[in-house]
Amino acid sequence: MSGKPPQESGIWDGWLTGGHSLLEEMNASVRFDRRLATQDIEGSKAHAAMLGEQSIISAADAASIISGLEQVQAEIEAGTFVFDPALEDVHMNIESRLRELIGPAAGHLHTGRSRNDQVAVDTRLWVRDAIDRLDALLAGVIGILADRAAAHHADVMPGFTHLQCAQPVTIGHHLLAYGEMFLRDRDRLRDARRRLDESPLGAAALAGTGYPIDPAGTARRLGFERTARNSLDAVSDRDFVLDYLSAGATLAVHISRLGEELVLWSTPQFGFIKLPEDLCAGSSIMPQKRNPDLPELMRAKSGRIFGNLMALLTVMKGLPLAYSRDMQEDKEALFDSADHLELCVRATAAMLQGITFVPAKTRHDAELGNTVATDLADWLVTEKGLPFRESHSVVGGLVAWLQARDKELKDASPQELDSFDARLAGLPAEVLTVDHAVDRRRSPGGTAPALVREAAAELRRRNAEPVPSA
Repeated sequence: MSGKPPQESGIWDGWLTGGHSLLEEMNASVRFDRRLATQDIEGSKAHAAMLGEQSIISAADAASIISGLEQVQAEIEAGTFVFDPALEDVHMNIESRLRELIGPAAGHLHTGRSRNDQVAVDTRLWVRDAIDRLDALLAGVIGILADRAAAHHADVMPGFTHLQCAQPVTIGHHLLAYGEMFLRDRDRLRDARRRLDESPLGAAALAGTGYPIDPAGTARRLGFERTARNSLDAVSDRDFVLDYLSAGATLAVHISRLGEELVLWSTPQFGFIKLPEDLCAGSSIMPQKRNPDLPELMRAKSGRIFGNLMALLTVMKGLPLAYSRDMQEDKEALFDSADHLELCVRATAAMLQGITFVPAKTRHDAELGNTVATDLADWLVTEKGLPFRESHSVVGGLVAWLQARDKELKDASPQELDSFDARLAGLPAEVLTVDHAVDRRRSPGGTAPALVREAAAELRRRNAEPVPSA
């Protein structure tokens, strides 16, 4: 279905005598840039329509080109299109097949256009689609988090700092923290989308073109908000790829942190969750094992995504304006990160939907490690009038005194408290309970169950907000 026109022996026959096989091997990008085929055809159809409307080419040729491109698209979708590495890239493969289909009229398609602005618009269209896909997947994850947070809004678990028991929180409150992270990820993606929302078509190779083109018209056809303001920047800019990879790297951090907690929580030593069996792997030698392979890989993929960002940063850092072939190296990093980001977000959704929390165990562990010590210090401030620093010292001494007796605050009797410090006399028993500890934290963003239920509803509302206009 694809091949060189009979009159041509190479792409550059106008004056180059032929390329070394090593150059062809290094130059050929169709192995990976074929993923731009749909966007390339979309951009070419918009360009051809504009050329016809501006009378740069005949209306008949424009219509023939558009019809031929639609046939090429159909062949690609049907899987019958053959990509030829000898034709170097996706753009020449499509143009060559177009020539086979419609004849010499295909040669008019590249009027007023360079492969430089062509690949720039293709890549922008591809990244725009990738952002929209990832954003939709993240919206689904946030919805799951909001639902599960609401379901566990009052179930107590230990909150940690330094991975040491700190203060009680609720499971719902903990889950909502990830909701905030992923909502910020959506915001970063949308911000990246806003910045990339301009069409580079019309910049040609680097200096613009002398044809009476209508860049605003092609921008509208392709759904871009505006046109590029500088032709040099239009063809040499890959900030929009870096923006996507950067936002993806931050998202990968958040997924990795969640993956780490799922791994920890699923161990018998924690026992906070049970993993869905269909998302676990077994051991080749230990028949009792239920390995958390999926969250481990959610954690591990971050390194790959960070590496792709660093690779493209390194490629771009020393390039003079405008276009250099180095920029071909953006595609594999982009495609690889997009694939693995989408895979990781889908895995995140599956894990969050599939895990079963064990509230009895999380409550038990929330009561360990003197997690209500701050509440006792606060009681001394509000009820006994002590400065907080003094109450902090009193409670710290009490904790040490009890520890020497192999006890924690939850085990202390009223008599023991009174004997340690008379100011502890009359302490209500509820002050040393985890339920009291979480319920009294009603400051904005706090872990009080009533606030958590409200915060889950608010997260759903924010998650449903439409994309703001540019």
